[in-house]
Amino acid sequence: MSDGVLDEAYERLHRTGPEFQGWLSNHGPMAVEALVRHGHQHRVHRWLDDYLGRLDDLPRGLRAIDDWRDALGDPKRAGDWLAYFDRQLRERPWREVLGTWWPRLLPGIAAGATHGVIRVGHAVRALDLDGENRQRLAELGQAIGYWAARWQPIPGADKLLAGETERPGTDDIDVETALAGLPRIDDQTGGVRDRLGRLPGVPRWEPALATLRPVRSPAEAQRGLTALVHRAGLDYLRFGHAAPVMLVHAVTAPTAVLRTLPALDPGLWAPSLAAAWAATAAMTSVYAPADGIAPPTVSPATPAEVFARAARHGDEHVVKLADAILDAHEASGDDRLLTAPGYAGQLI
Repeated sequence: MSDGVLDEAYERLHRTGPEFQGWLSNHGPMAVEALVRHGHQHRVHRWLDDYLGRLDDLPRGLRAIDDWRDALGDPKRAGDWLAYFDRQLRERPWREVLGTWWPRLLPGIAAGATHGVIRVGHAVRALDLDGENRQRLAELGQAIGYWAARWQPIPGADKLLAGETERPGTDDIDVETALAGLPRIDDQTGGVRDRLGRLPGVPRWEPALATLRPVRSPAEAQRGLTALVHRAGLDYLRFGHAAPVMLVHAVTAPTAVLRTLPALDPGLWAPSLAAAWAATAAMTSVYAPADGIAPPTVSPATPAEVFARAARHGDEHVVKLADAILDAHEASGDDRLLTAPGYAGQLI
């Protein structure tokens, strides 16, 4: 798949931290995995030459992780978390480590504006499709460690993940209807942490979060996630103009969860859908306008052309959106999706 390019890229990136300039996420590992996955490995090192100059050094640890509950969500312990998972993945099979930590981390899916779970999804895909080696295991460790350090719940999602929500009415609600019924925060200013903090003040937020039809089997959870990515991709065409970068994550976060399912026990698939739904719902409610616009007209293209244009554009969000959209298009055959990466390229 990579001719060693991805592993070389990981080697370069693993000298850097998971964040830079405060708490901007290091997108390098995610973007290079997508570039290589779609046959653009020739672009990787030149892209990294430009990107690496922005990044901070690998953070130093303070002390070993002892009680993980106390350290969860503490960004000052990022170096400790990276070291912890490096050891874990040297001592235990990666699927075992992932299976232990996935249910612990899911309630904090908002970590790093959802970049924690997104980076894990890319790392799992590399391991699952290409096999394990030192560099890929190290990338999974850094991805999980970043998620643990930035662990952040979505207001109201704890009841959803625990299956304790009371759904209004008796009708089953599909993904499209559930997304259409989401309220918006009144004050759409500030960063993602400030915006998420306003959700508890929205009276319709928790009832809207509880409207999605509950699933009865792992297969239904997988279909629900597939539908969520599909619908979120189409919604980007209507709402993306309002927050071109941040609304990308309403698509890429559930895509990461969907990609991780094959490496998880099927018993974790239903809560995985619940967490992904909460993430997409939250990003929509805090960044999307109440009224969308007509989808833009973009020149038709094949999937390969869509990704090639994103790769030439070079922005990491455009690359990652194209990667996610091609998955959704393969699953649905809906050609409308193929306009989303080009639209993002115009906006960003």
